[in-house]
Amino acid sequence: MSARRLIVNADDFGLTPGVSAGILLAHRRGIVTSTTVLVTGTLDRELLRAALDSALGLGLHVNLTHGTPLTGPSSLTDAAGRFVRDPRQAAARARPRDVEAEVAAQVERFVRLTGRTPTHLDSHHHVALWDPVAEVVLAVARRLGVPVRAETALARARARSRGVRTPDRFVGGSGPEPFWTPPRLRVELRRLPPGVTEFMTHPGHLDAALAASRYARQRETELVALGTPEARGAALALGVQLSHFGQLL
Repeated sequence: MSARRLIVNADDFGLTPGVSAGILLAHRRGIVTSTTVLVTGTLDRELLRAALDSALGLGLHVNLTHGTPLTGPSSLTDAAGRFVRDPRQAAARARPRDVEAEVAAQVERFVRLTGRTPTHLDSHHHVALWDPVAEVVLAVARRLGVPVRAETALARARARSRGVRTPDRFVGGSGPEPFWTPPRLRVELRRLPPGVTEFMTHPGHLDAALAASRYARQRETELVALGTPEARGAALALGVQLSHFGQLL
């Protein structure tokens, strides 16, 4: 039987200092192996340095739905110059050249901030599930030689048809209730199939900057589920190999 490998990716590093600090804690104490960085806002340099000094895989969280772009007003923004929050609407109104320019700017800023290529690409609010964003992100991933997240079988097949690597399975969500709780984590670890699975997660500390988010206090619950030695022990006891996207062959 082939190995059961698990990437536990914490989205939204850089969203707020509390989120970033929670991700680092979940990595140090628990099973978070990877995170994706939002580079469109103001990153706490000390927390970013801590991430760079850790064993976390650092990917780029392509953002076209939160805050303001690096490239200025375009088809990606509303009348106030801000990104459109709804990902389907954002993708539907986006011109490919504007997506290309913004994703390129975010990749460039990631490299400038970290001194390295991202381990992988995924997207805030899953905006990369829809064209033209999907095609742009796949083209960039292929150029960089890095994997992408694939939330669905269709997305997985599409990426692989373009020569872009993805995990074999995806588990995750965010809604009114916390997705990752200790009981759910135990269930999903036990049912992990052979191959590479990604758990998409959102651990973090609730801080004042996060108060307006739809997924705020839920992050504290995810931190409890994922960020403990017990979580790490459960994975290792089941023979699960923890890894990150940079180790995806």
